[in-house]
Amino acid sequence: MTKMVQDRGSAPWPVTDIYPRETRWKVQPLKRRKTNIRNEVTLLALSDAVDHRSRCQPQAQERVGLPKKPRPGVTPRIRRRRHDKMDDRDTSRKKYDMDTVTTPMDEWNQLPWKPMQRQVFRLQKRIYQASQRGDVKAVHKLQRLLMQSWSARCLAVRKVTQDNRGKKTAGVDGVKSLKPPERLLMARRLRLPQKARPTRRVWIPKPGTQDKRGLGIPTMQERAAQALAKLALEPEWETRFEPNSYGFRPGRSCHDAIRAIFDAIKSKPKFVLDADIAKCFDRINHDALLKKLQTFPTLRRAIRAWLRAGVMDGGALFPTTEGTPQGGVISPLLANIALHGFETVIRDAFPERKPGTNIHWKPIVVRYADDFVVMHEDETVIHQVQQRAMAWLAGMGLELKPSKTKITHTLSTHNGNSGFDFLGFTVRQFPAGKTHTGKSGGKGRASTPLGFKTIIKPSHEAIRRHSLALAEIVDQHKPAPQAALIARLNPVIRGWATYYAPVQSKATFSKMAALTYLKLRRWAKRRHTHKSWHWIVRKYWRLEQGTWDFATRDGTRLYKHNRTPIRRHIKVRGAKSPFDGDWVYWATRLGTHPELPQHIARLLKRQQGKCAWCGLYFQGEDVREQDHLLPTVLGGAEGIGNRQLLHAHCHDVKTARDGSLTARGTRDKGHLDEEPDEAKASRPVLQTSRNG
Repeated sequence: MTKMVQDRGSAPWPVTDIYPRETRWKVQPLKRRKTNIRNEVTLLALSDAVDHRSRCQPQAQERVGLPKKPRPGVTPRIRRRRHDKMDDRDTSRKKYDMDTVTTPMDEWNQLPWKPMQRQVFRLQKRIYQASQRGDVKAVHKLQRLLMQSWSARCLAVRKVTQDNRGKKTAGVDGVKSLKPPERLLMARRLRLPQKARPTRRVWIPKPGTQDKRGLGIPTMQERAAQALAKLALEPEWETRFEPNSYGFRPGRSCHDAIRAIFDAIKSKPKFVLDADIAKCFDRINHDALLKKLQTFPTLRRAIRAWLRAGVMDGGALFPTTEGTPQGGVISPLLANIALHGFETVIRDAFPERKPGTNIHWKPIVVRYADDFVVMHEDETVIHQVQQRAMAWLAGMGLELKPSKTKITHTLSTHNGNSGFDFLGFTVRQFPAGKTHTGKSGGKGRASTPLGFKTIIKPSHEAIRRHSLALAEIVDQHKPAPQAALIARLNPVIRGWATYYAPVQSKATFSKMAALTYLKLRRWAKRRHTHKSWHWIVRKYWRLEQGTWDFATRDGTRLYKHNRTPIRRHIKVRGAKSPFDGDWVYWATRLGTHPELPQHIARLLKRQQGKCAWCGLYFQGEDVREQDHLLPTVLGGAEGIGNRQLLHAHCHDVKTARDGSLTARGTRDKGHLDEEPDEAKASRPVLQTSRNG
């Protein structure tokens, strides 16, 4: 016995009528569902129908099986939806978005990542533009829309479970290295929390000291929620941050800060306030930070919960009444927000021009996270700046670190100091004759000798730490074969030399190459104490292209410091941000970044700054990996012609499909339970700075 159910705009559909009226909704096999394209009838499982009715609002439960009535007053651009009723539904109307409850979901790796990422970036760009024009209401609506989006939730989960190198570091719940089905489930359940679990304390050594830095590692679920909040908050604050703030910001680096310092002092010697904020991350005042955020209540409550979640150290729970936990995804952004306004307060205290003259009189502030320098030609102004900085920091619960705060001069000796160290570089000016002096002018103006030259090079402390690191590696590989030693040394040498390539480091590179040779000669002599030096040289060194290289017979050779070319860095233009949509500018900058190896730069140029798998532009924070077009286990060559540059998550998918895992002897899993890069060495969620 059947009855006919007539729906608006549809044909009659038979429904089995063998149950009482009060339970009839549970067994209707057909149900009207509003999809992203049009209204259509979709066959639903019984459990899905029951689950859907349990989430319906009371006024909607009587209308199960009927199409939704249109809601008047809803704008087409920003859809008005309640955040607590968004379970497993997306706010987008694009045809590639899916309802994860009513539609069977494909594997995690089969999701349409490219359109998802484009959709999220479009929303971020709109947030950026709304913040630029000061439309706070639109910013908050767009942020809610972004955080409720299925695409943003998936990208946030992928960020912390695939791209982040700390994905194998667990929080207090012990969860790590999620498999694709678990990631999908996390994305479905991802919401901003009202309460947060405590972080897990992990102690890591501070470079160059015996002290240790305490990291607070959140749970994987909290990390994903923080990544989701960061997707919404970062575009808003990129329009507000001061132009000379360079730390933990997309598209900016240490080299931009060093270039800004060089531009500030290249024409005139200046006094410098070189300062460091004591325990910046651990002492930020929560109330002052939340007041400065000025965000909507849901996001404010979530950030408050993360700040006051507490920390587990050795089985004991300690409250966190101040500070942001180092190790959280959103912690660097919160620290930048807390320090926002520092440069403005210092500069606004002084006039643009010196009274009665045309001399520029505002001090120049360059800040990288919690390290900053203030430069001015008058020592009195520097002392005033120090007092004003201490007063402003006190309002955020912070203070200057006395042991790392000093006043010096770039040219002459002041209080026993000349020049200063910043981010691992030594900045100093030296008197010079007319043949070596720097010159002012240019661009059609007459050049005038300055009588001094500005030199920026690696600091003595950075050289010492690097030399000790190389010595430690050589000592650890005393019984190891030559190829293993070269494989361990090359990344360290190449990375250190590339970091200092934009400054005057040629003499330093030659010195480090000589010291490395002495260490390797001692290593080789120890292995063959009864052999002549001539025999040892012939065994471990190869004479090619006019130089002796530490290399194996099959061609694996050690990279030398002095082979790194010196390439000047061009500072980021003004207040440019990756959220402005100028992909040509940012792709060009990425290809010329000083820390980018030459072979990676060649691949980027060949691929026009795009990932060869998904076709999206690489961004500064993306994890990039090299891939063999034809895997080497299948006969592919090692040359650059058989290589391409991919996102880390794209590399996972490509490796799962190209047959290389099966060729290595791994069992066929149908789809990967773990990505190929799960075996790579993990690192803390938040990387420390190079100068500690």
